[in-house]
Amino acid sequence: MKTEDIRSRVHAILAEQAMIDQTDVTDAASPADLGIDSMGVVEAIFAIEEGFDITVPFNANEPGKSAEFDISSVGAIVTAVEGLIARQRG
Repeated sequence: MKTEDIRSRVHAILAEQAMIDQTDVTDAASPADLGIDSMGVVEAIFAIEEGFDITVPFNANEPGKSAEFDISSVGAIVTAVEGLIARQRG
């Protein structure tokens, strides 16, 4: 799967979660910038897992400790998803 395809799908999932237009999602934005609260992040993670058929190592109770899955920005989420796809599909 190409980076642009992954980026587009992640942007679409986050836009849907934030109830905004996909064109308003940028790699530099954080989930909070998009208006996604902590519960919304958890729901977005579930949607990402389902959409990409991957398992995200994410601790919803302690998101700061989810070092393997960086949610600090949209770009970081795209990079983390790429890494998980590569590892889990080997």
